[in-house]
Amino acid sequence: MNDTGTLQLPPQASTVAPDVDALYYFIFWGCTAFFVLIVGLAAFFAVKYRRRPGDTYRPSPSHNTPLEITWTVVPLLLVMIVFVWGFRGYMKMHTAPGQALEYNVIGKQWLWQINHPGGAVEVNQMYVPVDRPVRLLLQSEDVIHSFYVPDFRVKMDAYPNQYTSMWFEATRIGDFDLFCTEYCGNEHSAMIGKVHVLSQVDFDRWLEEAAPGPGDDPVAFGERLFKSKACNTCHSIDGSRLTGPTFQGLFGRQESLADGSTVIADENYIRRSILEPQAQITAGYDPVMPTYSGILRPQDIDALIEYIKTLQ
Repeated sequence: MNDTGTLQLPPQASTVAPDVDALYYFIFWGCTAFFVLIVGLAAFFAVKYRRRPGDTYRPSPSHNTPLEITWTVVPLLLVMIVFVWGFRGYMKMHTAPGQALEYNVIGKQWLWQINHPGGAVEVNQMYVPVDRPVRLLLQSEDVIHSFYVPDFRVKMDAYPNQYTSMWFEATRIGDFDLFCTEYCGNEHSAMIGKVHVLSQVDFDRWLEEAAPGPGDDPVAFGERLFKSKACNTCHSIDGSRLTGPTFQGLFGRQESLADGSTVIADENYIRRSILEPQAQITAGYDPVMPTYSGILRPQDIDALIEYIKTLQ
């Protein structure tokens, strides 16, 4: 629903979006026309041919051949049009051009790990060039997820232990919502992100800047990582309880673990919790955190630890 309160599809921002919308509107308005026609005729006949006082029963003809042929052939033709139209669109959406950029996307509870060309890794943030095909190789580390960008009209499930693929070519520069549309657990609704469509020049510049180290204050860099890597979806910094323990006052604190033991939350504990989150589960919390091994570089972990140290 748009700002005026009327129902409207999201803006078209990919090469396949116009075809998808055209088929959708053909089906929608076709169904609307037949609904009005059938209900209108039913109401008209119910009134015109209603039984009146004094009417005698007159059996109707057993069938009307022209009418029966009409209501069989016309729907059949419409269904065949929809089938051919939809099949052509399906083949177009599932056959990526040979020159497409390759991305590896991994769904986890509850984030998208997006491996960009050149080695840059982001969480819930995808950067792509405009007017250039992009092919995604999808997989899941735990349960079924579904990668969906409404403005591009593309959606594909990500399964454990197998690959699926999809592609799109963005036609507009801007930021577009990314969702998981397969219920995947408690924080499913928080598994959202953005696809950033850049000009080719800006995309090339981003690739160059994404690979190097932070080059600035570790605490400030750690704070940015806390947000960009989706740590804030499960861990608060103000003491409030979320899916995972709060980071407020964490460093140096004695943590009670689910197995009854205790541990001091020092650098080694935090590093292990990031890379091996199932090794030491905090008492009172479920073991649902995914590993960030392969997502965070050693300097990223160092910066996060330095940031956590300041949250006293």
